[in-house]
Amino acid sequence: MKINWGTSIVLAFVGFISFILYFVITMNVDKAYDHELVTEDYYGVELAYQNDIDRLNNAKTLKENISYRKSPEGLVVYFPKDLDYKNITGKVMLYRPSSKKLDFETPINLEGSELLISDKRLVDGRWDLRIEWTYQKEDYLFKEEIHL
Repeated sequence: MKINWGTSIVLAFVGFISFILYFVITMNVDKAYDHELVTEDYYGVELAYQNDIDRLNNAKTLKENISYRKSPEGLVVYFPKDLDYKNITGKVMLYRPSSKKLDFETPINLEGSELLISDKRLVDGRWDLRIEWTYQKEDYLFKEEIHL
């Protein structure tokens, strides 16, 4: 049986459309490709962005900024040693861009200049670390993309 040009073009279009539909359906149904927004109130967060810029600039004026490292127990966050840790308040937020269910935040309760975030809550992969903290009525912000 010989296939003419018209039939070949129709078969090519049907094959291409089937190929595209397969990927559209797969991306909508498969949970592995489910990516959510990082925050619910996206526009409200963007309007308050100038406050974040001011807090980031305050953090740049410090002699030593926040640092962190991965340990077997979890993520250890180090606050500046020249500050009195008893006067540091705030919260640590960890956002997982690929899954909102893994996001969490914890208050800063220091018994020294470091804070341990337990490894039980941290899944390997990319996290957005955001630390909002206050010292002597001055607000600071530390944010960084980390990979565990």
